[in-house]
Amino acid sequence: MAVVEESTGREAVIQRLRDVGLRVTGPRLEVLQVLAAGGHMGVEAITAAARERLGTLTSQAVYEMLRHFLETGLAARFDRPGLPAVFEIAGAPHQHALCVRCGRVENVEAEVPKVIGEGLEEWQIGEAEVVFKGLCPDCLRTAGD
Repeated sequence: MAVVEESTGREAVIQRLRDVGLRVTGPRLEVLQVLAAGGHMGVEAITAAARERLGTLTSQAVYEMLRHFLETGLAARFDRPGLPAVFEIAGAPHQHALCVRCGRVENVEAEVPKVIGEGLEEWQIGEAEVVFKGLCPDCLRTAGD
């Protein structure tokens, strides 16, 4: 599985596309650079950011690019209950914190417990995900309003 490093340089992004066998196109390059800049973004935000540099780009085209990025391991998807999914550049394994009010997502470095629950003794667990749910700092500040 390909992993895009922290580098957001144009040449590094071009090389990552080539490494996973994707043709380098202007739209792919821009969308991957938007993701490489960091954060968790929805399709509309990704489209708007890439469109600023490209001039025209449809959400459908971004969905298609994201599908290819997910299949090749360049991007990761985080599903938020009741809200659109957000995407990020693939990297080292990590967990997430989710604000239950505004939907903000942040990366968290935390160890996933290795304890296997009752009834899973015969399972071969490949991975686990822990999501910390609560209020982000912005929502905490406005909670008293």
